[in-house]
Amino acid sequence: MTRTRAVVVSRLILALAVATLAPLTLPSPLGGEGRVRGAAGIAAKEGEATKPEGDWPLFRGNPLQTGVAASALPDRLRVRWKFQTGDAVEGTAAIAGGTVYVGSYDKHIHALDLKTGRQKWKYEGGPFKAPVAWREGIVYVGDEDGTFHCIDARTGKKRWTFDAGAEVTSGAGFAGDDVLFGAGNELLTCLTKDGKKKWTFQVAGGPVNATPAVAGGRTFVAGCDSNLHVIDTKTGREVLAVPLNGQVGSTGAVVGGMLYVGTMTNEVQAVDWKNGKIEWSFRAKRRQQPFFASVAVSDDLVIAGSKDKRVYGLDRKTGNEVWSYLTEGRVDSSPVVVGKRIYVGSQDRNLYVLDRDRGSLIQKVELDGEVVGSPAVAGGCLIIGTVKGTVYCLGE
Repeated sequence: MTRTRAVVVSRLILALAVATLAPLTLPSPLGGEGRVRGAAGIAAKEGEATKPEGDWPLFRGNPLQTGVAASALPDRLRVRWKFQTGDAVEGTAAIAGGTVYVGSYDKHIHALDLKTGRQKWKYEGGPFKAPVAWREGIVYVGDEDGTFHCIDARTGKKRWTFDAGAEVTSGAGFAGDDVLFGAGNELLTCLTKDGKKKWTFQVAGGPVNATPAVAGGRTFVAGCDSNLHVIDTKTGREVLAVPLNGQVGSTGAVVGGMLYVGTMTNEVQAVDWKNGKIEWSFRAKRRQQPFFASVAVSDDLVIAGSKDKRVYGLDRKTGNEVWSYLTEGRVDSSPVVVGKRIYVGSQDRNLYVLDRDRGSLIQKVELDGEVVGSPAVAGGCLIIGTVKGTVYCLGE
């Protein structure tokens, strides 16, 4: 029986470090070519792990957590296949090498063929809500029983596990060969590739739920103390703390020297973390609600979903509202940018396809249940799960 989704208010952001993004030219679903910003070039310059072209190995698709896909989608989405797990699917899938890796509250990680939806293997652990991460043939994911798992991506066999001491809803990030993740016991943990603890950093007053990301030898975390902590990835020591306007419950996105994040105090903020100041803050004109979903960042826009049922397109330089689109449910699903389009789920049981520049509706795909998790895009397909336990593959 499908588990009733419990709304968990996260109090933490793990965002990424700063680097100068290299332009990436991708085919636009609307025809021609659209220019978006990619993260693979940056990761290579910083000496961090890169993703193969078109894969979706991390929570927001790339090391900078921008939510920008490196794979095009067709003009019109249709259901290619569906796979039924035994319980709710609230986390984001990883897609690599033609395989979808997705967790479910049925206590399993499911490996599915991207083309057909056929199950390749399943791995048993605790209830899985965390986003799945993939790196160099290994799957990394934590569960709500407090275990962090390292799984062989080809066979589905356990390589090692680590007792995190509390529930894990954070996805994994990587610093060289080290693995980073957060847990409900206020700790950001760094493990070696063999699963041995290297260091921990404590965030006072709240769990570490957002996905860690790394660049330039730094990672970022914020907690209930309303500060953005800049952490040295080698030592786990704090380098800098930047005051924020409130607590956060989402993963931030980094472009250049700016970090963009939604807050639980109903704002989207642009933070200049080098200089320790907030460049701009956005609040809706009315019916203000928290921004629990992680933002996506294109060349000129910050796209944010809100509990007020709207998706907002904000000017990246000024924070001014360019457009907004009203759905019929809360938007806790984090939006994804694919060329000139935005893809985002809602608790009204729909996946929305919006024009990136105008915010107008292009397509609405009805699903079988509320959408809490975020889309993953690779190989011309979009993968999304519902609280009914269904994994959808949408494409041509």
